[in-house]
Amino acid sequence: QLQASGGGLVQSGGSLRLSCADSGRTFSGYVMGWFRQAPGKEREFVAVISRSGDSTYYAESVQGRFTISRDNAKKMVDLQMNSLKPEDTAVYYCAADAYVGTMTQQARARYWGRGTQVTVSS
Repeated sequence: QLQASGGGLVQSGGSLRLSCADSGRTFSGYVMGWFRQAPGKEREFVAVISRSGDSTYYAESVQGRFTISRDNAKKMVDLQMNSLKPEDTAVYYCAADAYVGTMTQQARARYWGRGTQVTVSS
């Protein structure tokens, strides 16, 4: 019910925009976030946005380069990724939960979408 898209192959310094469509719940009732998992590494928190979209939080590694946004009418959450680096290469997942802290502090979420691959070449 969470479907991510927009991944692909991009050169270092390039940009990609990921989108996630939610078809199965009261979208505006959940905080929405993005996580990523690189090969051989644990899943990590990337960004989260509050229900209204007024508040956003980012992992330090992406702060200033990535921007999360949401459109409650369209039930979509996007992740604009600029100045991409090879270390951003990972499978990216969108997620939904009731609390920001679940994502930022515990790297967990109640609902997960299928991932989309992002590969940044050097």
